[in-house]
Amino acid sequence: MTDPVVLWLDGELVDPAAAAVAWNDHGLTVGDGVFETIELRGGAAFALTRHLDRLERSCHGLGLDPPDRTRLSGAVDAVSSAWGTSGGRLRITVTSGAGPMGSERGDAAPTLIVSATSMTVQRDPTAVVVVPFTRNENGALAGLKTTSYAENVVALRLARAVGAGEAVLANTAGELCEGTGSNVFVGHDGVLVTPPLSSGCLAGVTRALLLEAMAAAGQPAVEAALPVGALAGATEAFLVSTGRHVQPISHVDGVALPAAPGPLTERAARIWARAYADEVDP
Repeated sequence: MTDPVVLWLDGELVDPAAAAVAWNDHGLTVGDGVFETIELRGGAAFALTRHLDRLERSCHGLGLDPPDRTRLSGAVDAVSSAWGTSGGRLRITVTSGAGPMGSERGDAAPTLIVSATSMTVQRDPTAVVVVPFTRNENGALAGLKTTSYAENVVALRLARAVGAGEAVLANTAGELCEGTGSNVFVGHDGVLVTPPLSSGCLAGVTRALLLEAMAAAGQPAVEAALPVGALAGATEAFLVSTGRHVQPISHVDGVALPAAPGPLTERAARIWARAYADEVDP
């Protein structure tokens, strides 16, 4: 059975089977665009304001004019309403629109796509592998959520080939950075540590919400640089993202961690659940 899809494209809800973008859209030809993935809860987008704020930051980082917030919110509302109250994944994609064959942009209007598809939050422990590729923490795209995701595709494909659920990358300094679609938290001697944004990792919305909730609960995590090898030497670790919330890491490069979930992971999951189980736009 085909998974359900709701699609809004450049101004209206459209039939996904008949929808199309221009053959020379720069999002297609050179990956010139940004996106956000947002959890749908009970017909509403979770943490929508934070995601839209980050979308705007990513647009500015690429030199794109961000979509009008009122228009974009209307599109999100239309898609969310058409999707219904079941859980799901809402994605906003913005590209620079049609352009010449090459890196230089044209003067076409941006393309705006909002879609809803099904999603199951992955909470069961998962294995990860540290791939031999690195994030460039000094690169032009560092910290931006862009559609230039081929590097992530290659890394995740390598992880899947050995039975892992996520690939983890270091930065050029050999520090732990992030997963292909997640942020990483590492437990050492009773202390929970996550790489700082200066590592080049994405400023994950789930990451930020969890850090805030843990601080409010009086049990804060620490943002600090770690060598990438600290992950394999951790007593416990977990991934966070829209589609994971708090997901324990069971194995690193085929070697089991001492606990999955460990006590720090369990505490983080409890704090997350208490703070955000019923929230829509914290």
